[in-house]
Amino acid sequence: MSNAIDLVTLREPSSTLSEAYRTLRMNLQYATLDRSLHSLVLTSPGPDEGKSTTLSNLAVTMAQVERRILMVDCDLRRPRLHEIFGLENSVGFTTMMLDDAMLDSPPIVETGVENLALLPSGPLPPRPADLLGSLRMDAVVERLLKEYDMLLFDAPPVVGVTDAIVLATKVDAVLLVVSAGETKREQAQSAIERLRAVNAHIVGSVLNNAPITASLSSYY
Repeated sequence: MSNAIDLVTLREPSSTLSEAYRTLRMNLQYATLDRSLHSLVLTSPGPDEGKSTTLSNLAVTMAQVERRILMVDCDLRRPRLHEIFGLENSVGFTTMMLDDAMLDSPPIVETGVENLALLPSGPLPPRPADLLGSLRMDAVVERLLKEYDMLLFDAPPVVGVTDAIVLATKVDAVLLVVSAGETKREQAQSAIERLRAVNAHIVGSVLNNAPITASLSSYY
């Protein structure tokens, strides 16, 4: 059973928050008109800024317009996507990275949401950045894109570890999630600088946990 608290797009599809996720989906489409977007990393400057929740709800809205969406949990330090959707995490991305048989038959699980599947993290490795930066990672991305229209990768925070930076070089774009009242300006600037240093395409940012005015709420 999915975590109803996190998945507002399923729990309250007509709410202001759900509409914000649909707007984010639309903005991503317009922001990438001049270049293809089939793989996207969601990360944040620091921990606990809502990147996994943002990814999950964005994925639901994308799946609702009949696109085949795969979420890939590449936060190999604190994976959360399997918890949000109430799924097992015994095998997953790391298994696929190490087992040739899994490359032919990825250990993907259905979420219960039409057109939306998950490749959970699997067992946590000792050196995540080395795994994400390997040539095997290129093969995994190529394999998954044969079955899905969009890959959404959940990555650890940028500041502190190199995982998201390495992963950013393997995908089409990066979406940075920041939390209102929590993310420090210097942290956000540092995250952007580190991503730009590897020529990552930062498609935009999401301001999470921003207060909703009463007038806006009543309009929706």
